[in-house]
Amino acid sequence: MTELLANVRLIDPENQTDQIGWLKIEGDKIAGLGVGGAEGGTDCGGKCLAPGIVDLGVKVSEPGERHKESFASAGRAAAAGGVTTMVTRPDTAGAIDTPEQLEFVQRRAASDAVVKVAHMSALTKGRSGREMVEIGFMLDAGAVAFTDCDRVTTDTKVLSRCLTYARSVGALVIGHPQEPGLSDGAAVTSGKFATLRGLPSVPAMAERMALDRDLALAEMTGVRYHADQISTARALPALERAKANGLDVTAGVSIHHLTLNELDVGDYRTFFKVKPPLRAEDDRKAMVAAVGSGLIDVISSMHTPQDEESKRLPYEEAASGAVALETLLPAALRLYHSGEVSLAQLWRAMALNPARRLGLNAGRLAPGAPADLVLFDPDAPFVLDRFALQSKSKNTPFDGQRMEGKVLGTWVNGTRVFTG
Repeated sequence: MTELLANVRLIDPENQTDQIGWLKIEGDKIAGLGVGGAEGGTDCGGKCLAPGIVDLGVKVSEPGERHKESFASAGRAAAAGGVTTMVTRPDTAGAIDTPEQLEFVQRRAASDAVVKVAHMSALTKGRSGREMVEIGFMLDAGAVAFTDCDRVTTDTKVLSRCLTYARSVGALVIGHPQEPGLSDGAAVTSGKFATLRGLPSVPAMAERMALDRDLALAEMTGVRYHADQISTARALPALERAKANGLDVTAGVSIHHLTLNELDVGDYRTFFKVKPPLRAEDDRKAMVAAVGSGLIDVISSMHTPQDEESKRLPYEEAASGAVALETLLPAALRLYHSGEVSLAQLWRAMALNPARRLGLNAGRLAPGAPADLVLFDPDAPFVLDRFALQSKSKNTPFDGQRMEGKVLGTWVNGTRVFTG
């Protein structure tokens, strides 16, 4: 198959350019692209064409909780949101910690999802923080990274052994920088708002304390380390020092911590309960600036489906998490429309950097690269209706909000898997 997309704004995260041009697809690859007009082909009306989003940290609730999200429903949601590669977390009902479990989710994803899926493995068996998984075997089976997600290993000796072994085989370890004692049972961030609402809270310092420990271990072991979510300004200087010292360290932030703050919780609205909790406005602004400067490398949805029963509870008892595969792109465009981050900078963090960190062939607009693409109108307005989402779970904090940015088409390996 050959397809020519003409009169498009090419968003190139590798060269940090945004210009009108054309792109040609042949088979499953980008055959060529250029600036200016092109004869024939499909006139895209000056809409934006970018590499498909590589979403690092998606939870698909298979095995164990398919009623919340399946690979089929998550794949449809991803395609509708311009996500062409989902990188899934191992925090399922039965943790993904053996080659057999990894093979099961690989088969299910390959047969059910319309987008590409890469899988992460647990770092310790059962995500319990006591015994290392067979990292070498899991790498051979196809795991792209190792993480216990939000279950932070408290035994530093166990963690250091895991990192040392991961370093010896070149594995990427993803940490969750939250000091577990301080953050246990917390529902919001400490401060005036938490006090007024009478909710259990965690100080912002808990994030820096945990990050400091992880960075010290990364320095000691030489491991490839990625912090899944940085959400407080206090943590940024430590990250900056680690990078300046030459450590192989990167960091991510969730779209919710870039676009929402603690006041959005309002009158105990549980759809705004995420982990880590929403932060102060000053923290949010610091995260946006860090994305713009490149200090924070990756923006992800941290897609976490929860059913209605687990959200319709008192705020401190409700489950944490929000679905975000379909809202990642329009929410990220809020930063573009506010003039804080360019489209090329956004796609550097949402496509190029996560692909590079995981060693995936994705996230680029270049001849020979996979034709994983998203065509979108950044200015198209709409009001989000959570019941129109493709995900089985509908727990989005953006329900009823005015947003801008609609996906018009998504291609995976040159095949169009979504038409908006």
